[in-house]
Amino acid sequence: MWAFIAGLILFLGLHSVRIVAPGFRDRQRAAWGEAGWKLSYSALSAVGLGLIIWGYGQARLAPIVLWPTPRGMSHLAGLLMLISLVLLAAAYVPRNHLKARLMHPMVLSVKVWALAHLLANNTLADLLLFGSFLIWAVLDFRSARRRPAPPLPSPTAAGTVTTIVVGALAWAALVFGGHRWLIGVSPFPMMGG
Repeated sequence: MWAFIAGLILFLGLHSVRIVAPGFRDRQRAAWGEAGWKLSYSALSAVGLGLIIWGYGQARLAPIVLWPTPRGMSHLAGLLMLISLVLLAAAYVPRNHLKARLMHPMVLSVKVWALAHLLANNTLADLLLFGSFLIWAVLDFRSARRRPAPPLPSPTAAGTVTTIVVGALAWAALVFGGHRWLIGVSPFPMMGG
């Protein structure tokens, strides 16, 4: 469990520098150069993510159940994950109305992803993982909304439709086998996923 917690602290701590210490971040980028900062940030983030993945996997071997999961939560989580993946697609598909309106769809995607998984899961490791990411996403979204937003190109219907289709296809891929392949658990066992 310690490796898991250390990974969360390292990964989310690095991703919180812009929230809690933007001046420090700017000074480090200036001192190390853009490439040096990005390389160091990415390498440390990868170590943190690796510790999270390994530690969470170890915690799943001997789960500490905190509460019974209410019936139907996996279906609600599935619906929320569809929304989360559409928001994630909105961060990358150019000229879509979701990004133009919401400005930070990736952070919103993390919020919805974490909430969905908190609703459907019930162990200490789940609470630590998804609760930490939910708290981080709430704080990051608030911080991002205060910063000046760069101008975006005008959204188009084609960009928005593409966003929705890409998000829905990613959701279907996870439901029908991808989640089991990546995580080892099927979100909807009765659907063959």
